Amino acid sequence: MTTGFDAPTTAIDDITGDYTLDVSHSRLGFVARHAMVTKVRGQFGAFTGTARIDEANPSASKVDLSIDVASVETGSADRDGHLKSGDFFDAETYPTITFTSTKVERDGDDWNITGDLTIKDVTKPVTIEFEQTGSAVDPFGNTRVGFEGDVTVNRKDWGLTWNAALETGGVLVSEKIKLEFDVSAIRNA
Repeated sequence: MTTGFDAPTTAIDDITGDYTLDVSHSRLGFVARHAMVTKVRGQFGAFTGTARIDEANPSASKVDLSIDVASVETGSADRDGHLKSGDFFDAETYPTITFTSTKVERDGDDWNITGDLTIKDVTKPVTIEFEQTGSAVDPFGNTRVGFEGDVTVNRKDWGLTWNAALETGGVLVSEKIKLEFDVSAIRNA
């Protein structure tokens, strides 16, 4: 009987299967330009997600993601509170951000996942470019896959329009927001 610690840590030949996001080893983040001079980084601490990966037929692959808006974290309690308010996400009225894939394409280790991103009941299509960063059996016998990806969106497309003009010109918060995904998923038993 193996303890799981003897399991190989080499790449898996075929990652086809159904997966659940490992929240404790994943990050869903964003980057915005602040006051035209620096970047502010944030992330969501609570989310769930599933994926169906089909290596032989990538178009049969599927991704679903649900994010708890109230879990936004930027390192500033005041800023987090403002992001949860009606000026931005309005977490009380719209507690969840969702993404549901509509098309999956693959070229080697690169995957393009197109889907419907819904924020504040506004749904827009986005295509996220992902790189498959690895696959392995972990010490506990779980088959894991990793992906990293990002996409830049205009927050105004989802009704996130609050801003403040600066005396020196420009605005306090950039319209363009980079969404970042660093994902680890475990194959379902």
